[in-house]
Amino acid sequence: MDARALITGLAELIDAHDWEALPGVLHRDFTCRLVHTGEVFDREKWVRFNADYPGFERMHVEDLVAEGDRGVLRARVTGRGGRGEELEFAVASFATVRDGLLVELVEVWADVDQQPPEGTRP
Repeated sequence: MDARALITGLAELIDAHDWEALPGVLHRDFTCRLVHTGEVFDREKWVRFNADYPGFERMHVEDLVAEGDRGVLRARVTGRGGRGEELEFAVASFATVRDGLLVELVEVWADVDQQPPEGTRP
């Protein structure tokens, strides 16, 4: 499978909460690094991390660029906080494919609707 198809499939599986099928698109040597926390997960731990993430509801793909064995996905992720409040995040996922499976993912997450720091805008 090529990078575009794999990344699209990954997003569809996550959006569908299909945690049983998720390992099927991940290489046995898969790693995911979360830039904002510095955490690194292997295949099994990353699937479990996603399956157990509290309040997750949907992943909406906004953009996907792929060439060769690399691709970048930009998405919005929605969910609910501990008091039922709506949460929205933006994620950029940088993916690498090997042997027809995703072998590396680097994710950059941000809260949506943050205010710029005071004094940084005219």
